[in-house]
Amino acid sequence: MTDDFHRIRRLPPYVFAHIDPIKAKARAEGVDIIDLGMGNPDMPTPAHIVEKLQETVKDPRTHRYSSSRGIPGLRKAQASYYGRRFGVKLNPDTQIVATLGSKEGFANMASAITAPGDVVLVPNPTYPIHAFGFIMAGGVVRSMPADPNEDFMRSLDRAVRHSIPKPIALVLNYPANPTAYTANLDFYTEVVKYCKANDIFILSDLAYSEIYFDADAPPPSVLQVPGAIDISVEFTSMSKTYSMPGWRVGFAVGNERLIAALARVKSYLDYGAFTPIQVAATAALNGSDDVIEDVRKIYKSRRDVLVESFARSGWDIPVPKATMFAWAPIPAQFAHLGSLEFAKLLIKETGVGVAPGVGFGEYGDQYIRLAFVENEQRIRQAARNIKKLLGSNSGSGNVVPLSA
Repeated sequence: MTDDFHRIRRLPPYVFAHIDPIKAKARAEGVDIIDLGMGNPDMPTPAHIVEKLQETVKDPRTHRYSSSRGIPGLRKAQASYYGRRFGVKLNPDTQIVATLGSKEGFANMASAITAPGDVVLVPNPTYPIHAFGFIMAGGVVRSMPADPNEDFMRSLDRAVRHSIPKPIALVLNYPANPTAYTANLDFYTEVVKYCKANDIFILSDLAYSEIYFDADAPPPSVLQVPGAIDISVEFTSMSKTYSMPGWRVGFAVGNERLIAALARVKSYLDYGAFTPIQVAATAALNGSDDVIEDVRKIYKSRRDVLVESFARSGWDIPVPKATMFAWAPIPAQFAHLGSLEFAKLLIKETGVGVAPGVGFGEYGDQYIRLAFVENEQRIRQAARNIKKLLGSNSGSGNVVPLSA
């Protein structure tokens, strides 16, 4: 009776379980930890959203069970968002399901469509649920490049030709967590064409659709490609866009067959988010986009400060075009440690918490992820602490010019 259960055996130990005790021990010893590890937004939810929650929760009728698919007003608000943002028309009754965040939606979609042994193509490195949702459902994951470059389509074709059985789905995630890679509509068009020809579903994670830093190039939706809705479902979240991570509100939108499968699974598992939360989320989607722009500006400013101050400390970090993360190669003198041991070293020697790249897949082990979840003063302090570890002189490191 000591063996792990079947599904638990398929899950490796969560990499952050190695990091969190070290941070906790340091804090207990009075160390000021500057935590850039977890992508947990630190900004308050906009006041008008909180006020709508407070107003609604006073009505005792809203305290009853809610709707697993999401209340009609919320689904209509999401349809309106897709219409004005992407020019995509959606039926709120058949092509939209509200989820308890995109993570829950992804996991339940995997459960809905995956039979034991089914092959799914997943980027590596990527957000863990993209792979482990299917692994928990009994599927088999085949790794794909995370970067949507010229090699992606060759890798996709090779994976399809050499997978037995043929893959049932391809996961896309742009802007990407953790790498911050972005994709354009030409890329999506090519992928949709290939997947339609090979009867492969596309599951797109667009959680960072509004956290971008080039005003002339907002991230597109795969559903903008003509015919994409025949094979695609896209997941979005209000966590980052509106600083609502603890509210747990997200969406799956797209192909009616896939949405119906997800809705059926969810109907057995939950009654949806608390109704006042759904009403407040509706108010957010129907409200001014000014609050989104405010959030975007804060993340951009923090990005700029992090890249510039870390460069002066001797650590050159590529400038992310989107998301709330920087994907940073481990400095050369510490590359032999790998991401987990380097992350431990950073906490012990500098008081800076980061996310080890290996937690997002084996191909992330030479990187760490830095989240823009501390203010600019704290980010600069983190850079000063790290400078001591790197042994760099003032002004060393190549400061990367920032654009957009």
